[in-house]
Amino acid sequence: MSERLLAKCVIAASVIFGVGGIALIVAFPAGLPLFRFHWPLAAALCWDAALSMMFFLQHSGMVRRQFRARVAAVIPLRYHGAVYAIASGVALAIVVVFWQPSDYRLLILEGLPRRAAQVCSILAIAFFVWGVHALRGFDPLGLGPIKAYLRGKQPPQSPFVVRGPYRWVRHPLYFCVLLLIWSNPDVTADRLLFAVLWTAWICVGAWLEEADLVRDFGDAYENYRRKVPILIPWRGPVTL
Repeated sequence: MSERLLAKCVIAASVIFGVGGIALIVAFPAGLPLFRFHWPLAAALCWDAALSMMFFLQHSGMVRRQFRARVAAVIPLRYHGAVYAIASGVALAIVVVFWQPSDYRLLILEGLPRRAAQVCSILAIAFFVWGVHALRGFDPLGLGPIKAYLRGKQPPQSPFVVRGPYRWVRHPLYFCVLLLIWSNPDVTADRLLFAVLWTAWICVGAWLEEADLVRDFGDAYENYRRKVPILIPWRGPVTL
């Protein structure tokens, strides 16, 4: 297989699996009803926790610089982002397909509280879109370096620029995901487990990402994080 054909195949796989995994969890937030094992509650929750940990280890492990340095001899650097998106999409799909829902209801909102929760979800989605737009060079599928290679160019460097919701909170996309998780009006045992585990993972992931950002941008990022909250936009916007 020629290098150009390989690059195009990797691009296609990144789009299919990367977008597909996200589409599955958006379409089926309670799990895809394909495999229902009808286990006791404790066993089902342990299984769901194991699925979550599998995704956390893949998603947070593969993005670390130490991992990328180890696989650099096998996978060229230009493919790392796309391979990461493919693996993340597959891992997320496994979570959705094999998730075991619980019928044990802890909290079901009705009336005005339910509508308020739905409004929070809509606002979280709008804030997420704003955050993605503010990034401008956002490349979650890792296609930029591969396309640059196909054009015979070097991938562009991303400067440190603070705009949009990043003036309010350092990780607005994580904040939006947290808001979506906790604004669910129907809380069953498995959804509470999901909320607690994934909230913990997001907090740990943000902390790990901060270390990489400090290494990338040095004093500029240190100054930024002294002025802007990490996950909850409790201050007003700042100008750097």
